[in-house]
Amino acid sequence: MDSSQVLKGVLDVAVLCVVSEEDCYGYELVRRLRELGLTDVAEASVYGTLRRLYSSGLLSSYIVASEDGPHRKYYKLTSAGSKSLIKGLNEWDQFVGAMKAVVRIARTKEG
Repeated sequence: MDSSQVLKGVLDVAVLCVVSEEDCYGYELVRRLRELGLTDVAEASVYGTLRRLYSSGLLSSYIVASEDGPHRKYYKLTSAGSKSLIKGLNEWDQFVGAMKAVVRIARTKEG
């Protein structure tokens, strides 16, 4: 299975989940997603998702000065983002439930 195709469908929810835990900047978000097991996530995909979620009003941003380099743009979940996250998590739970039912059919045929 091509995990990159699955990842495209859930990247919004994954980004909102991580940002809901703690405000973060783009590369930090990429690193955290990879640490959580989404090793195939591309930086460009995450940055594009951040821009889209920001434009949609689901994230806000603020700048933090950095002593080690350029200023960093941090992203924070908005109230609309929190609502979207809850909706996305509910949709994800329904999808996982449906896939488990489908997989049970195949597993039954194997045994």
